[in-house]
Amino acid sequence: MNTHFILSEYIDEAMSQADYDKLDDGTFVGKIPACKGVIAFALTLRQCEDELRSTLED
Repeated sequence: MNTHFILSEYIDEAMSQADYDKLDDGTFVGKIPACKGVIAFALTLRQCEDELRSTLED
């Protein structure tokens, strides 16, 4: 039996549209254009992705 979670699909789809940039100080910023106000900053790209997902989930 497969469980179907609509919210998980929404988050995965939104994350697939994320944009990341490396800032002048070497840190990263991530945004999801379709989700205004969802933005994250971190020291590494992976941390930025994790923080962006967490922000979106909140």
